[in-house]
Amino acid sequence: MIEKFNNIFYLTIYLAHFIIVGSYAFQLVFDTKKFLKGRGVDKTATLITRFAGSFMVGIVLMAIYIAFIRPGGLEATWAFLNLVFIVNVSILIVNFYSLKIDKTGLTKKTKNDGIYAPLVLVIMSAILCYGLADKIYV
Repeated sequence: MIEKFNNIFYLTIYLAHFIIVGSYAFQLVFDTKKFLKGRGVDKTATLITRFAGSFMVGIVLMAIYIAFIRPGGLEATWAFLNLVFIVNVSILIVNFYSLKIDKTGLTKKTKNDGIYAPLVLVIMSAILCYGLADKIYV
């Protein structure tokens, strides 16, 4: 397993990244009421919240397939890992705009985790794209 990722560092980053994404996916899809309540959002946002979570579920399932099932491992997975990076950057930019510039729909319960979590994911996915370049761009 470690040899698929060059070393334990990249394996750890990969697992941590997709565990974080999986955690958000679980909250959005299966623990929706609690997720919305914790952010002061009405239950009428359930459908769109689960819609967003379904994209994360797809990303996590693909990450599991690549890491544990796919015979070639990370070889030639540049499209997937670059897409993950671009999605993370997009989420960061949109959330920054929503929280700091537009501010539509913000409540007293709104926190900056909408900026910090995507920032961490951007850094982690950038590390993966750069550090695993010898594998993913084959």
